[in-house]
Amino acid sequence: MTGIAAISTSPHSALSPRPSDATTRNSAVARLTLTNFRNYTYARIEPNTQNVVLTGANGAGKTNILEAISFLAPGRGLRRAKLSEVTRSDSHDEAVDPSRCWAVAARLGQGDDCVDLGTGLDPDAIGVRDRRIVRVDGETERSQAVLSEHVAVVWLTPQMDGLFIEGPGGRRRFLDRLVYAADPAHVGRVSAYEQAMRERARLLSDRGLRADAGWLDALEETMAEKGMAVAAARRDMVGRLIAFIDDGTGPFPSSDLALVGGPEAWLDEGPALAAEERFRAQLLADRGQDAADGRTHSGPHRTDLDVRHRTKAREAGSCSTGEQKALLIGLVLAHARMQAVEQGRCPVLLLDEVAAHLDQERRQALFDLIDTLGTQAWLTGTDPVLFDGMRGCAGFFDVADGAIRQTNI
Repeated sequence: MTGIAAISTSPHSALSPRPSDATTRNSAVARLTLTNFRNYTYARIEPNTQNVVLTGANGAGKTNILEAISFLAPGRGLRRAKLSEVTRSDSHDEAVDPSRCWAVAARLGQGDDCVDLGTGLDPDAIGVRDRRIVRVDGETERSQAVLSEHVAVVWLTPQMDGLFIEGPGGRRRFLDRLVYAADPAHVGRVSAYEQAMRERARLLSDRGLRADAGWLDALEETMAEKGMAVAAARRDMVGRLIAFIDDGTGPFPSSDLALVGGPEAWLDEGPALAAEERFRAQLLADRGQDAADGRTHSGPHRTDLDVRHRTKAREAGSCSTGEQKALLIGLVLAHARMQAVEQGRCPVLLLDEVAAHLDQERRQALFDLIDTLGTQAWLTGTDPVLFDGMRGCAGFFDVADGAIRQTNI
């Protein structure tokens, strides 16, 4: 199933809303505590400024700190690691000790306007099915989705440098993280769709077309309902994001966006209920092929985010490495502007080794935009000199041997 979702939204202009038009509330991390997390037995950071710069040698643990913050959002964190792999261990072969499970705690905001979030590996689930515990102000929550109600987290890492040239899975996850920030319910919809898809695939694998038709009907009903809701949320995000993409005169090139390969285009052709019915019919028609091939051929799990350099009218994957990095940064900044205007809250930005890959002009432009947006950014690098442009608006910390020391007190 292929298709292009046409997004009809006016491009960003001088009349488009800016963060300064809204009163933003501070959801910045005021205190971060790590316990038995990666190479840290225990560590605490309490920034006294809006932004944080972490410098140190490669392998010192800078990215581990960003990963800890990424667990304040639903999902598997910026490395997509198995939860049991995150717990500090002296040996990769050592079994996880339930008394030493990893934990991350964070205080967001200041004074009376603050919230305490906590998450970590559930010791009662070790060896069965790893899962996370999530607590808000000390109360255990039933779902990770509640985290999105308090903070949004978006990250750029060196592993994402190939986002535009590798498979569509990474681009879908990137887009879904942007949706989570604005629509916490998206987490549950994606999870419900994927679970129903896995159960349907298992049933078809085991029984083929002899599988219980009623059971398949029920699973496909869930897939159609949740799947089209996922498609609609992604389509809505892309349409809104376009309005906040700069006009190309700034240091980061503008991009044109489209959704391809999934059912989003059906939403351009009629009401959502008609699209759901069409998806149900497609799943029914695909049962034989899905059983034979061992995969599901139709649905939002096949959607791809198509990104093009607007000025050059070129696919992002065909652009230079530097242009791809700049396009990605431009998208993240556009999303931060959108969040500031629409929700009065900017996402926390985790920028791992970003400065080293930018020339001086773009590096300073990035720092200036972070300051203008009022978002909190956590940046890592090996050379503190690269971040001289953030002196005065960031706390600088040296990371070495599992210890964190502030250097600009």
